[in-house]
Amino acid sequence: MKININIHDDLTGTRLDTIISNFVKTCSRKRAGYLINSSHILVNNNKKKPGYRVKQGDVIKGIINEPTIQTAVTPEKIDLNIIFEDDHIIVINKTPGMVVHPAPGNLSKTLVNALLFHEPAIKNVGEDPFRSGIVHRLDKDTSGLMVVAKTTQALHFLQKEFKQRRVEKKYLALIAGNLSETQGQINLPIGRHTVKRKIMAVNHETGKPAITDWKLKTRYTTACLIEALLKTGRTHQIRVHFYAIDHPLIGERIYQHRRYRKKKGAAPRQMLHSWKLAFRHPYSGRKISFRVELPEDFIQTILLFNTLSGKKADNIIHKQFQ
Repeated sequence: MKININIHDDLTGTRLDTIISNFVKTCSRKRAGYLINSSHILVNNNKKKPGYRVKQGDVIKGIINEPTIQTAVTPEKIDLNIIFEDDHIIVINKTPGMVVHPAPGNLSKTLVNALLFHEPAIKNVGEDPFRSGIVHRLDKDTSGLMVVAKTTQALHFLQKEFKQRRVEKKYLALIAGNLSETQGQINLPIGRHTVKRKIMAVNHETGKPAITDWKLKTRYTTACLIEALLKTGRTHQIRVHFYAIDHPLIGERIYQHRRYRKKKGAAPRQMLHSWKLAFRHPYSGRKISFRVELPEDFIQTILLFNTLSGKKADNIIHKQFQ
């Protein structure tokens, strides 16, 4: 069924998922949260979070159909590269190609499926059963560090830390072309593409503030390895930002110049790796930090560009981690 809800004074300040579940009696609040998170329901044609407090004049539109995926996520025995684990959190080095949570088109073999097999109690952590324990996400083809909550208290604490920008997230990215400077900052708002609603773009009208600090690690003939520090956490932020300054990520297929989008590139995926993560522990409050090395496909791509540059490869990989 299609919904079209205009918000008036009497509903102002109500959670978005509550509005949906009250308007459609057969739709639970949990299912409303899933529909909102998956962009089936929009506010003023923009994606919002289930906890968004509606304002007077907001227009909520969407389609609510019968569930198209199972109502419970199936635990699956999938190997996880666990860097750290205690009673409160799990820190994982996610492999490239792994989807974080189930969604239409990816109902199994996700990180959440693996987590529920590893620790069944995570099933009850969070309101969305398809994102149990998930504090933040990495794109399917982005590798590296993620922190997962094992308790509701840890989830709420870490979500607040991310929201308050107290979590340090550093990435390594291999980008096309040569940067003229050795460090810099990209400060461009990011929002939904005005036409292609499934992807993000620099959007000066409705986008949210997005800041990426970067510094050069190694310069090759036709590419640069950079370290990116996220000051904000917008969807696809690094990929969108470097595309916007005409330096798309090597291996990128979406945020890429049109003539290259369908061509087989020098890399099997976008070369983006979450290599450092630092945050306060949800129980002790002490700051903890983690670092993981590059996966093999990233290393091989670096070596390819290194060879094309005519540089010596004796300590090229070690140099990236100084």
